[in-house]
Amino acid sequence: MQIVGYETGAAGDDPPALLVDDDGTLSREPLERGVELEYTLGDRHCAGTFDGSTHIACSRPNAPYCDAHTSTWVCARCTGTCLKAEMDCYEDHAIYLAAFGPTTVKVGVTREWRLQTRLREQGADRAAHLQTVKNGRIARELEAEIAETFTDRVRVPAKIRTLDQPVDEAVWQDALSRFDPLDTFGVDYGFELESAPVHETLASGTVLGTQGRVLVLERGGTTYATDMRDLVGYELERGATDRSLQASLGTF
Repeated sequence: MQIVGYETGAAGDDPPALLVDDDGTLSREPLERGVELEYTLGDRHCAGTFDGSTHIACSRPNAPYCDAHTSTWVCARCTGTCLKAEMDCYEDHAIYLAAFGPTTVKVGVTREWRLQTRLREQGADRAAHLQTVKNGRIARELEAEIAETFTDRVRVPAKIRTLDQPVDEAVWQDALSRFDPLDTFGVDYGFELESAPVHETLASGTVLGTQGRVLVLERGGTTYATDMRDLVGYELERGATDRSLQASLGTF
């Protein structure tokens, strides 16, 4: 068995899941609260290609993807000058601020109809819809301007380190004071943490929930957080891992 992808459940159509190929049979390993995962991670290699229904395996050692199966979304690098042969983002785009506890505020853009989904994909705690514009080029230009004040990227390890901390109200209100938002709202993921989780890559434990692509598990009295992208490419063996894991101070 190999983990070939994951779903964050951000769109709300299906719950979050790991996507597993077991000798050509594809399945979803659900990650709903209370689910018990009992897998040991084996070797890791390229996850090949997966289009949502068909998986083509690859044995190259690079993970999660080898050079032949690595794709780059050019729009992510756009700052207003289209990097495609022909611009195709002619639909309403939203510019937003996303807050991650306690003090990180990020600017971003997305197609307006995807705003709520995009925020949940990133694991944002709070958000503000700043403006809607008629195409992606204008949105990226405005994003680049705002990015002179607020970051436009938050790495997953940084999110994990503060996953237990709420957004600082003063910081958030100061950020909002610079704009006249169309709307502001919080994002609920269905769980709360009393202390910072331990950052580990594992697929064993009781699922507490997911926030963006971060999977939160409880095992042996310690809460762990795993970036699901770091699981992609691993071969799985049935049975909970017996490797030594770092434990939180609360377990002693």
